[in-house]
Amino acid sequence: MVGIDIVMNSTGCVNIVTPINRYARINSVTRISRVGVAATVIFIGLSAYAASVGAWKLLGITWVAFAAMALAAPLGVRHHDEGANALVWGYGLASGAMVTSAAVFLVPQAINHHPKYGGFGIAAGLLVGFASHTVGHRLAHMDLPVDRTVAELAAHAFSAGLIIGIVYGNMPDLGPTLGLAIVSHKGPAGYAAARRLTSKGRTASSLLLPAAALGIAAILASIIVLPGSGPFRGVVFGFAAGVFLHVAMDFLPRCEIGSEIHDHLSVEGDAHALLDRLRVHAVVSTLLGGVIVFVAWLFVV
Repeated sequence: MVGIDIVMNSTGCVNIVTPINRYARINSVTRISRVGVAATVIFIGLSAYAASVGAWKLLGITWVAFAAMALAAPLGVRHHDEGANALVWGYGLASGAMVTSAAVFLVPQAINHHPKYGGFGIAAGLLVGFASHTVGHRLAHMDLPVDRTVAELAAHAFSAGLIIGIVYGNMPDLGPTLGLAIVSHKGPAGYAAARRLTSKGRTASSLLLPAAALGIAAILASIIVLPGSGPFRGVVFGFAAGVFLHVAMDFLPRCEIGSEIHDHLSVEGDAHALLDRLRVHAVVSTLLGGVIVFVAWLFVV
């Protein structure tokens, strides 16, 4: 006789789970994404090229970003039904590190190239970053061949990779602290995305696509040589600083009703008390993320 489980969901409706559809769900979650594998193969090939030209610093940063997202995804799958505290700390540490790094390493470079054009570049980066949310929202209403979460992460990773490649391709003496802090959000982003995909019964291996996209774009963009014009470089480095500042602020853990953190809470009913406690964790984690970059800078210097 076939076993049948009767489960009541959060809306009060009864779901009948049989071994057949249970197997289909497990198979959907565990299958390997061909697009993700293909992107990883391309990334490995481009990495060989980067090694041949001695771009070790850029290579290290991109592989750290890839590993952070690829290794965090299985953790998200395993803990998809647990609390949000780990997510708050992951986002907080990453956003604090990114805000500090962009302000310390990118903003001064933009202003040094040209005070006015550098400032305009920073403003443009912030505004374009904000506008990207509209594009992301439109993706939610389109019938895409890939999951919307994966598409948004891949687009973001590719654009971030372009900027990282241009910055490090034109400033080979720049230390790795900036790049590592900028890609520090890949871990918590992969963790959160894997939890979201698993809860929908979809495979987290598709996150190999955004994990590899940053490295692919960075290595290709590192070939671009910027003109020596101060205003032009001011705009480029300012734009990079603005984009990364926007991304960093977007990753600030917002412990509000209806936020992503709230969606991951494992409590029913009024969650105000728990959210208040998580806000304290959010503040402490972001401050600690900035302090870590400061200590790393002192150590490198």
